[in-house]
Amino acid sequence: MIPHLSERALILAPHGRDAHVAAAILGEAGIRSLVSSSLGGLVAGMDAGAGFALVTEESLREADLRPLCDWLEGQPEWSDFPFILVTHRGGIERNPASARLLAVLGNVTFLERPFHPTTLVSLGQAALRGRRRQYEARARLAALHDSEQRFRAAVRAVQGVLWTNNAHGEMEGEQPGWESLTGQDAAESAGFGWVKALHPDDVQPTLAAWQEARAARRMFRSEHRLRTREGAWRTFSVRAIPTFDRSGEIREWVGVHTDVTDQRATEQSLRELTATLEQRVIEEAAAREDAMAKLHEAQKLETIGQLTGGVAHDFNNLLMPITGALDMLQRRFGEADARAGRLITNALQSAERAKLLVQRLLGFARRQSLETQAVELAGLLDGMRDLIKSSVGSTIILRTDFPPDLPQVLADPHQLELAILNLCVNARDAMPRGGTLTIELARMVSAPAPNLPDTGYVRVAVTDTGMGMDRETLSRAIEPFFSTKETGRGTGLGLSMVHGLAAQLGGHFAIDSTPGVGTRVELWLPVTASTPLAQRRDADECRVPVPRRPLDVLLVDDEQLVRDGTAAMLRELGHGVVEASGAGEALDKLREGLRVDLVVTDYKMPRMDGAELARHLHISRPDLPVLLITGYSGHAEGTRGLARLGKPFRQADIAVAIEELVHPKETRTAQAGGAA
Repeated sequence: MIPHLSERALILAPHGRDAHVAAAILGEAGIRSLVSSSLGGLVAGMDAGAGFALVTEESLREADLRPLCDWLEGQPEWSDFPFILVTHRGGIERNPASARLLAVLGNVTFLERPFHPTTLVSLGQAALRGRRRQYEARARLAALHDSEQRFRAAVRAVQGVLWTNNAHGEMEGEQPGWESLTGQDAAESAGFGWVKALHPDDVQPTLAAWQEARAARRMFRSEHRLRTREGAWRTFSVRAIPTFDRSGEIREWVGVHTDVTDQRATEQSLRELTATLEQRVIEEAAAREDAMAKLHEAQKLETIGQLTGGVAHDFNNLLMPITGALDMLQRRFGEADARAGRLITNALQSAERAKLLVQRLLGFARRQSLETQAVELAGLLDGMRDLIKSSVGSTIILRTDFPPDLPQVLADPHQLELAILNLCVNARDAMPRGGTLTIELARMVSAPAPNLPDTGYVRVAVTDTGMGMDRETLSRAIEPFFSTKETGRGTGLGLSMVHGLAAQLGGHFAIDSTPGVGTRVELWLPVTASTPLAQRRDADECRVPVPRRPLDVLLVDDEQLVRDGTAAMLRELGHGVVEASGAGEALDKLREGLRVDLVVTDYKMPRMDGAELARHLHISRPDLPVLLITGYSGHAEGTRGLARLGKPFRQADIAVAIEELVHPKETRTAQAGGAA
């Protein structure tokens, strides 16, 4: 029903001018009206909303009254729609034919023609007053319905069992909640039969509290144990509120039982915990001290990482001109002067060892990005044999089992060496009186875990005959900073680093241990079909590839010595080189019209680093290749997608990097042909 239509008058008088006259009279009295041309229009108007209807006798006499009857029969319970029926001969006494219409319309007032306007207005206002009372009844019913819904929702929201007692505390009639809780039916709980469900020790305290609440005419509160339907004793908190009749006497009690068994058990546990507060404080203090020690270790590791990151950049920048110069000297004079060639070779090897030292420092501090390549595991472990023997000592027997023809695995050889050495040192510490350390390799076909593909793996197993670990220690073995060694003998990072390396390489880590028998650690590494990098370097490191064509190169580096050495390498390769001491100078040269085929830039530079320079160039010259050279081999922010070459590098390294960047398709084709 539309609110602003609810007090209008509907008029059905299809003959003559009755409708217009009636509408005008009602309008002057302030009653809005709508004239309907048919009975169907009248019913539609009633459905939309109206205060009363004025209809003529002749408009209904010959019409089909079924739609009107249906609407009236379908009225809500608050509604009794009023009609004013205009007749020629008055009401039922003088017009028996109107009796049929009275039966149809129900709430009807007769108005005989001719009528005075005052009579029509009076009847209309009376009909509206009656209709307004119906609207008030509707509002009260709606409020009652809302209240009932809120009560039902409140009952459902109560976390407990609802019940009612009479003014004396006796249960009467059906109590579905109580029956569901205790199993007592209406006959068993009637009167004070409900007391039988209480624990014997709680009956008297409950009844005493009940009598006190009745006498004081206030809320009843109690707590007692009840035997539930299942036969178990549970503790309940009880509340009951009295309701009063008009004379102020208690009519009944509405109560609820709430199960607080678990809450009371928790409170008891808290009391017990409080009783042992001193012990808990000691334990918490010890735990805090342990956490602080781990935090100190983490901060120490972070400091080492920051330090080694800076040292790596500066140290590699220092090595760069040394390595570059030695590399060029060896190529020019190594064959002509055998003694000079040996000295230069030794110096180059020392430079490579210095570079490897920096990489291992970064690996320990976890600042090293993994440089995965094909690795021949048996060869790598054979190369580590002396290092492992010296690390574990003479009291431990080292045994190895490396089957022939094992496939290469995808790994970072330096990180893998560090991981295996960690496992061997852990095994040594587990065998203080000596024992046997066994390193085995095996080819595995199926995946070690459901989330890994069946692409083939090589398993590295390191087994000792040491003290072993119990189940609790084993469950925490790979937690960072967890260690069974005394303070100062370990960081607790060894196994966690190995576990992380396995996951990072797409492999698997497993550990098994038995007290008094020993420990076995397995590292599963995915196989690869690539040729090991070491084999490719052996074949190529003495040969500098000839560029396919001379290039115009813009070289950007803020270190003069590094820039001079790199420029000399590039010029010797036949490339033209324009130097810039920073990114700003490089951009200025390009804006002034410098045309180049390639930009080679350092990463760490003041004001604008190499990655930012590459982003600027990508906007203005998206087709211009950029090679990033950096003395920091760890993660460099913003370098994703950029070609990188780590310092120090040799002439062959930068020659290959440029060819792969400028001619990627031809380089891959040539490599494939060479591999074949």
